[in-house]
Amino acid sequence: MLVAATGVGAGDLLTASLGGSTVGVSILWAAVVGSVLKAFLNEGIARWQLATGTTVLEGWARFGAGLRYVFFIYLLGWSFFTGGALISACGAAGDALLPLSSEAETSRRIWGVVHSLIGLGLVWYGGFRLFEKLMAACTALMFVAVLFTAVGAGPDWGAAARGLVLPSLPTGGTAWVLGLLGGVGGTVTLLSYGYWIREKGREGSKWLKTCQADLAVGYALTGMFGMGMVLIGSTLSLQGNGLKVANLLAQRLGEVMGPAGYWLFLLGFWGAVFTSLLGVWEGIPYLFADFLRIHGKQPAPQVDLRNTRAWRLYLVALALVPLPMLWAPLQRAQLAYAVVGALFMPLLAATLLVMNNRRAWVGALRNNWLINAALVATLLLFVVVGANEALEAIRKLQGP
Repeated sequence: MLVAATGVGAGDLLTASLGGSTVGVSILWAAVVGSVLKAFLNEGIARWQLATGTTVLEGWARFGAGLRYVFFIYLLGWSFFTGGALISACGAAGDALLPLSSEAETSRRIWGVVHSLIGLGLVWYGGFRLFEKLMAACTALMFVAVLFTAVGAGPDWGAAARGLVLPSLPTGGTAWVLGLLGGVGGTVTLLSYGYWIREKGREGSKWLKTCQADLAVGYALTGMFGMGMVLIGSTLSLQGNGLKVANLLAQRLGEVMGPAGYWLFLLGFWGAVFTSLLGVWEGIPYLFADFLRIHGKQPAPQVDLRNTRAWRLYLVALALVPLPMLWAPLQRAQLAYAVVGALFMPLLAATLLVMNNRRAWVGALRNNWLINAALVATLLLFVVVGANEALEAIRKLQGP
């Protein structure tokens, strides 16, 4: 549940809906394949931690300090831009549900600040158990809203079945396929899973089957969310980009399904973006705190990361530092950062291939041929996706 809720955000839902509107349901298969590949990546994270008792960050330390420090710098930038994007998305979702001002931008900013501070309070004071319950409730809302809306929108079910079982690359659909394959299921947030299973007390190889079942459910939900948004988009004529598309989607669905379609979609959209914000506020501080623990050479069993000053400091920073993005136009900075951000998924796939194939490191939990094949496919895919995103960002940066 936590993986699915954190990994599905506004960008994924809007990409899927715009893709469905542009090229139709022929790209449904990409939502499924993208979810499966992300599941193998996350399984690799769990496999490493259960086999070694150490986090992926500690595993990267075996390649030398350089890799760890590069990731740390990347994490700081990723946190700022992702935090800002999530706050803006929550602001847009809140404004769509209940405008607080006659000026949309003012309402969006107020709601963005409110969501960020509420998320900070819930994560700081609520503890991991409350976090689990909140995420489960919001995920259920998101799941029901998106799937009911998809069914109510009345897509072409015959074409949808063909798009699911007969993979094809429609004319002009390459970018949308790559967007679905690469976007669905999260990026850096995958690393949070290792810390969450530790919070659940899962240690040792006996828990691998449980984690595999865990991830199968989580990414099945992720795939269904992606497919649902493609189906919704396929019934509508959409143009534009960014969060304005969410309002346009709701209006179009209101025309097709009546008020129920309008409000159902807006509730589902809010559930998607708020769970992403909560998941990042809860999960990413672990990475910062773990980096400092490793740097200080403190043994993991002696440090409860969630109760460290570093964890709480980074949580506060996530909630407050990106707030200026509600006012400042940072499009070019975000585009430039996309060039660097495109490197993360290939890095994770490549290092897991090395780490989880060394019997001296992981023992009996060494990868089998199927997992290796999936990781190689994931590595190749994300090299292509990353190159595509980087080139697109460079083209936009060079534009007027």
